[in-house]
Amino acid sequence: MRLIDTHSHFLRSDALVNRYPGESLPSGYVFSAGIHPWHSADADFACLEQMLKMPCVRAVGEAGLDSMRGPSSDVQTAVFRRQIELSESFEKPLLIHCVRSFQPLLALRRELRPRQPWIIHGFRGKPQMARQLTSAGLYLSVGPKFNADALKEIPADRLLIETDDSETGIEAVAAAVAENLGCPAALVIDSCCGNLNRLLFP
Repeated sequence: MRLIDTHSHFLRSDALVNRYPGESLPSGYVFSAGIHPWHSADADFACLEQMLKMPCVRAVGEAGLDSMRGPSSDVQTAVFRRQIELSESFEKPLLIHCVRSFQPLLALRRELRPRQPWIIHGFRGKPQMARQLTSAGLYLSVGPKFNADALKEIPADRLLIETDDSETGIEAVAAAVAENLGCPAALVIDSCCGNLNRLLFP
């Protein structure tokens, strides 16, 4: 299966489709499954672990930290830590939602030293943050809205593209990224597709 879209909330055959514990996993698609930081207070790890045993679930997430919304940082951090552990034990990449919490996230990465890839979804940060995150080994996925200056700081082998909850097609996202990078859209699609498939099907 040739996947291009790193994160979608719609059933799309070319996407890694987001699912929360208890949601269905229709055949013919590839999924990530995780507990969103907004929902950390109601974490159902037993259900999540059952989903992660399914071959069609290729990544953990979206998990993460959000200082703007959701329960307390202590609750979010505890749930995120557990999902980091699940990413490691199931040997599946971790797809991350992070809002104004990059320094705590990087501190956790330094402390826990995960071996599985970490992907920041919907990255809109500044160039300095893009450099800091990619230097720490993370992948950055950009969607329909992104920081054009930061985009230029993301190495090609660390760049991914996504549609998230937008009805915008992944081709339109690739075209916008390509325009900002000054390269053909086909090159962006091929590169990001290769990056994503290597992460999900090592």
